[in-house]
Amino acid sequence: MSKRRSRGRDVDGVLVLDKPPGLTSSRATQQAKKLFGAKKVGHTGSLDPLATGVLPLCFGAATKFSQFLFQADKRYVVDAVLGIATDSGDADGTVIGESSYSHVTAEKIETVLVDYQGNIQQIPSMFSAVKQNGQPLYKLAHQGKEVPREPRPVTIHENKLECFEGDRFRLNIHCSKGTYIRTLVADIGEQLGSGAHVVALRRTQAGPYDDSGAITMEQIEEAREEQRIDELLLPTASTVEGWPTIFVRGGMAYNIRHGQAVRVNNAPTEGWVKVCEIVDNAPTKFLGVGEILEDGRVAPRRIMNQLFLEENDNID
Repeated sequence: MSKRRSRGRDVDGVLVLDKPPGLTSSRATQQAKKLFGAKKVGHTGSLDPLATGVLPLCFGAATKFSQFLFQADKRYVVDAVLGIATDSGDADGTVIGESSYSHVTAEKIETVLVDYQGNIQQIPSMFSAVKQNGQPLYKLAHQGKEVPREPRPVTIHENKLECFEGDRFRLNIHCSKGTYIRTLVADIGEQLGSGAHVVALRRTQAGPYDDSGAITMEQIEEAREEQRIDELLLPTASTVEGWPTIFVRGGMAYNIRHGQAVRVNNAPTEGWVKVCEIVDNAPTKFLGVGEILEDGRVAPRRIMNQLFLEENDNID
């Protein structure tokens, strides 16, 4: 049986998409892929249809580094309504409870928020993309099924009350990967004794990317018509922006490309690093990422000229 040939052109880089409301992350990715005519693209962390904001899309060679964006911290601004709880935790769900919120004050909210900072345990919503036996929970929820879920550890670095008026409050949240904002709001509402659900959610940052440089679908379409669409892409190296960087040349660069660990002067003593090659009379070249071994050598882990790793379920 012959392997199906993928269609589209080779495109490499990262598009920081400003996801519009009403689209799933997968649908938004497919629309961008079509506009670029790209062969390979994947998103780096789902946003609900109700949510907007930063959705980094990795094209071509950048898909090899998408896992580091999955693992990165995120920032959100969320608007919530008191007094109503829904099964999904947001305005798209079915109302499952209504309570008075007259006793809730800004001081009361801020007191409760203290319990939702730092390292906490969170039970994923039945409407999340978490898989059980290979099946996303939201598909089971849409079938009217509910299954037991194990608590998952997440870290809330910041959970700040921005404003509170009437039945609405706004939170500014900085959190680790895997944090479910709808669940967070629902839990806060339950502890307040009033219930609460999300009515608006915007991701303002994912890893090194924030919404100041996010590109809308309309801007992509305009750039395509003007034949400058590839100018919207950031370099693949931006996926690990801010990482410690080591520089290699000559034989060391050759060894890194061929999967061999090398010893580099003044390298960090632990952790992951960005690896760049110095070439005479040419710009520094991004080779990939490596990890510091116990003996101090740098071991290549993801290298640009090696075959793509087919490990990302969100790559199309």
